[in-house]
Amino acid sequence: MADSAHTDRDTPTVPAARIRSEELFGARREVHIEHRGEIYRLRVTRQDKLILTK
Repeated sequence: MADSAHTDRDTPTVPAARIRSEELFGARREVHIEHRGEIYRLRVTRQDKLILTK
């Protein structure tokens, strides 16, 4: 199968980075993340949960 989609098998075994949400958001409630040319929104809800949308 000649699929160019990314899979977990393509990722080298490297420990995951841990970033505190306070460092990522600062005083904001939303950040935009660019991944492979697409923009994703990561936001903090009123219930203090995280939601990632495309």
